[in-house]
Amino acid sequence: MLLGVDVGGTFTDAVLSVDGRLVAAKTPTTPDDQSRGVLEAVRAALDAAGARAQDVRALAHGMTVATNALLEGDHARTAFVATDGFTDLVELGRQSRRELYWLCSAHPSPLAPPELRFGAAERMGPRSTLRALRAQDAATLAERVAQAAPEAVAVCLLHAWRDPAHELAIGAALRERLGPEVHVSLSHDVVGTLREFERAATTEIDAALSPLLARYLARLRERTRAAGLPDAQVMQSSGGLIDADTAARHAALTVLSGPAGGAAAAALVARAAGEPNLLCFDMGGTSCDVCVVEGGEVRETASREVAGRPLALPMVDIHTVGAGGGSIAWRDAGGALRVGPRSAGALPGPAAYGRGGTAPTVTDAHVVLGTLGEDTPLAGGVRLAAGPAWEAVGRLAGELGLAPPACAEGILRVANAEMVRALRVMTVERGLDPRDFALLAFGGAGPLHAAAIADELGMRRILVPRASGVLSALGLAAADRRVQRQRSVLLSGAGLSDAALDATRRELLAEGRAILDVPRASARVAYEMRYRGQSHELSVRGGVQESAGELREAFAAEHELRYGWREDPAAVEVVTIRVAAVETGPALGPAPAAQLGAERPGPAVLRLAETTIVVPAGWRAKPDANGGHVLERER
Repeated sequence: MLLGVDVGGTFTDAVLSVDGRLVAAKTPTTPDDQSRGVLEAVRAALDAAGARAQDVRALAHGMTVATNALLEGDHARTAFVATDGFTDLVELGRQSRRELYWLCSAHPSPLAPPELRFGAAERMGPRSTLRALRAQDAATLAERVAQAAPEAVAVCLLHAWRDPAHELAIGAALRERLGPEVHVSLSHDVVGTLREFERAATTEIDAALSPLLARYLARLRERTRAAGLPDAQVMQSSGGLIDADTAARHAALTVLSGPAGGAAAAALVARAAGEPNLLCFDMGGTSCDVCVVEGGEVRETASREVAGRPLALPMVDIHTVGAGGGSIAWRDAGGALRVGPRSAGALPGPAAYGRGGTAPTVTDAHVVLGTLGEDTPLAGGVRLAAGPAWEAVGRLAGELGLAPPACAEGILRVANAEMVRALRVMTVERGLDPRDFALLAFGGAGPLHAAAIADELGMRRILVPRASGVLSALGLAAADRRVQRQRSVLLSGAGLSDAALDATRRELLAEGRAILDVPRASARVAYEMRYRGQSHELSVRGGVQESAGELREAFAAEHELRYGWREDPAAVEVVTIRVAAVETGPALGPAPAAQLGAERPGPAVLRLAETTIVVPAGWRAKPDANGGHVLERER
């Protein structure tokens, strides 16, 4: 048996795969201790399957611990060590304003305050040591840091990505003086690429969040072992699983752990349905996550910002907006109707849940309009009450001068507009035409909004997969185990040779296989490349066999596709090489035999076990061969 558990802001989902049969369960998320909610969801899935914990072969887990801590500013007391004269590197950033022409837009404050920043008496140059680090200076620095009583320390020295000798020496001195209770993150180990600001900010995040994640994973391990379950594998932001010990040492790897499970599931659906190009939106109770699948693979990015802070680590390219079933509708100071980003969450939840919530939400709007009814319980056994939903929406309607049904329609239109904007960010703003894709809708609320969003984007085909309400958990159960290593190499001209590429690829793959503890793990390689003189790179996917000439041609083709031009024979530079050591995930078995029924023309509402599908006029719905549903616009 394979078990995947995904923690969301409102529900915790569990999916158990038993000989190709999928058994799903939803329970409310427990924000005070997510591990408690994980075990409740697992028990519900095991009970539904008539199975025992001892039968579970693998447990995969996606969570929001690191994400929430970063968003809420809940982190360990963190010290920051940098080369003398560069201790304010994170605070200085790239410019004093977050946005150049918005004077009041500010960067988030560094996680290490000024009194916890320490300079190291050393200086590495890009090709040589300019000021050697003496053992006594490292010991003195460690003593100064110890006097500040930090819970974690981030170390980021100039050019450590090229030569980490000084970082290793300082790390050893800190660990000897501070002991194992204080976490130490070294930038060359966490990031390993150039650009000091991004490397420093990422290392600081890693140090600040790792103690919290380590405590959470320790509690989870205690609970799973007491229940007779295997230790959890943790989903990382890049879309692969790692062991809990590695995740605890490097929390920065898991900041997008939850949404990455949905991206992994989207790739599974793309392959099973024979739809290589998908726009995917996962609408849950708190937020909506959007990603793109091209050629059967989820698009990845080498870095991104989370909560206004740069993370220079490879991750699935996901855009998140605060539009979920529990998103609260409100009237702003100008009298306009707004939805989100604040959510009713798991407790008290939407007013229709009858748990004390009084604010109107997207779910309450659906109850008022009749797309969700009292007669059909939601997944997780939640029964809806129409009275509280009408009261909550009615109060907002009074503020806006509308009738409650008109207000409910407005709530849904505003929520849809936010999700359409997110999909356009991932497509139109990047040169992709949404009409060339099918729309994959999942999450408990996704199929409720899919057709309206497809209409807005001019899309004609929608996939609602089996187990769509818990698809992220399903993706976790079938996810690959993966360790990613990266290194900046700055290869160009004669230096961009087959031998140089091969040497770096082999070394990074060996590191990844050693961490994964799978000597014959397969390799996935990506190259961050640019024309010489450009400031930013394009990612070119490849393998372990590409020659320098093949890479140059692949980059030129990608550049032309993205920007409409190529410059031959301009100098091409490989800035960074990323290698993932991958152990392929387990197969979930074939889909259930197709139970194809008649097509259902709209308008119609299809109530399924884990979700509800709205089929408007002008659309038709039919079951597909993989156990899900397909919606197509009538011509």
